[in-house]
Amino acid sequence: MSDKLFNTRDEPLASADLDVCRRVHEAVCTELDIERSSEKADSLGALIIELYRQGVHDEHQLRLLAGGRHG
Repeated sequence: MSDKLFNTRDEPLASADLDVCRRVHEAVCTELDIERSSEKADSLGALIIELYRQGVHDEHQLRLLAGGRHG
């Protein structure tokens, strides 16, 4: 067994984590008029998950960093 410590970025996201990411994704797609089945929406989703894994767990901050509007 390895003694390697895993980075939190390597851990799977829990259901509650995914719910946060989904809400942010839906909000930003709506705000920016992005079709949810588009490649742009896929890239946005990947960005949101990466930001979340890096420690940005506040929905408002996630929205802003993902390109959403303030407010």
